[in-house]
Order: sequence, then C-alpha cells, then structure tokens
Amino acid sequence: MFKRDVKALGDVLRQFIRNEGLETPLLQKRVVDAWEKVTGRVVAQYTAEKFIKNQVLFVKITNPALRQDLSMMRSQLVRRLNESAGGSIISDVKIY
Repeated sequence: MFKRDVKALGDVLRQFIRNEGLETPLLQKRVVDAWEKVTGRVVAQYTAEKFIKNQVLFVKITNPALRQDLSMMRSQLVRRLNESAGGSIISDVKIY
C-alpha cells in the first residue's frame, strides 16, 4: 500500500492562491468591498469610485462636507478597513 498525503481543501486552496500570486489582489478586493460595511449606507451613496494603488485606498466622495469629515477620520478608516479585510492591506486612505 502507498501512503496518501491528505490535506484539507481550504489549505490546498490557500496554497494555490498564494503560489499563483492572487493573495494580494483578493485581500485588496476585500478592502474595497468592506467600504460600505465600515462607513455605512449613507456614505456609500455618495461614493463614486474606489481603488487601491500602492497600498493606498483612493475614494471619490461627491459630497464636499462628507469628504472633509472622512478626511479627518483617515486613520480610523484604515484601521477598520484592515480589520474588516483580515490583514494589513492598506496604509492610508485618500479622499478626493
């Protein structure tokens, strides 16, 4: 008889994602998707664009007063978005 190396499917998938270089894009997608959950439905209504470049989340807010308020909360947003995504994915949030 031959010995089988049995692994859990979750472990195999994680290893595959890591080997193919898909881990970082998936984590970044989690951060972008977490925006509405972290900021709430009202803020999401005024959000036009979201993207990550060089570990910075860029968010376009269409309401000037809300844009100013969110700019003052950048460090809190970074912390909450990273916690929601499950890792240290972004280092800053730029509200424009």
